[in-house]
Amino acid sequence: MIPEAPTTTEQVALGNPSFVWRAGQDRRLDLIRRYVDLEGARVLDIGCGIGTYVKKLAEVSGDAFGVDIDPSRVREGEGGTLSVAVSERLPFANASFDMVLLNEVIEHVKDDVETLREACRVLRPGGHVIIYAPNRLYPFETHGVYLGKRYVFGNIPLVNYLPDPLRERLVPHARAYTARGLRRIVDGLNADVIVHTQVYPGFDNIVARSSALGGLLKAVFHRLENTFMRAFGLSHFMVLRTRGQPNG
Repeated sequence: MIPEAPTTTEQVALGNPSFVWRAGQDRRLDLIRRYVDLEGARVLDIGCGIGTYVKKLAEVSGDAFGVDIDPSRVREGEGGTLSVAVSERLPFANASFDMVLLNEVIEHVKDDVETLREACRVLRPGGHVIIYAPNRLYPFETHGVYLGKRYVFGNIPLVNYLPDPLRERLVPHARAYTARGLRRIVDGLNADVIVHTQVYPGFDNIVARSSALGGLLKAVFHRLENTFMRAFGLSHFMVLRTRGQPNG
């Protein structure tokens, strides 16, 4: 299933969550499991959409919850573990979870720093925050752009290399982070950075059109993740581990 273009300003601002589970999602989950033991863990997906990741995480952990700001997406989702909430005010007590996932979410929230503070608050000491977030060095802007009042959907080249004021005019609906910028917003949290790297796309849409081309792109670009060229990957991948008492 190839994501359709958002049709309203609100949909553009919210972004496009994962609606189906494909190889790219398997790859992201496998990367999480390198650093976090999910067996028997209680986990929360912030910005869960219709709960695609929540459903898969529940198969692994047995106890998965999701929150999203869009009631229509929550209603479309399956199960009773999805609820409507804003990321800056989570409806959970301190130390409720073992892991919190923010998969391509912090770029859309109103306050990314407060969102991460809340994620740490609801984690038990030694719990993990998993962040996937857009990389400013990736050559394409994947959230589309505004040309005046007209929204253009798709992967737009070189937008992320523009100066901040110009990029923000074209992409007012989504942030993109440099490595230093992402580190800056986690400074001051009651958590340590365990892992910070970059990953390339899963190329699922290309594989759906041409398995040969998609397979070639995966072979080349996924290998680059083990080189200095990972700095130009699609997304940051960061793992935080809370220390001592949770923020609150």
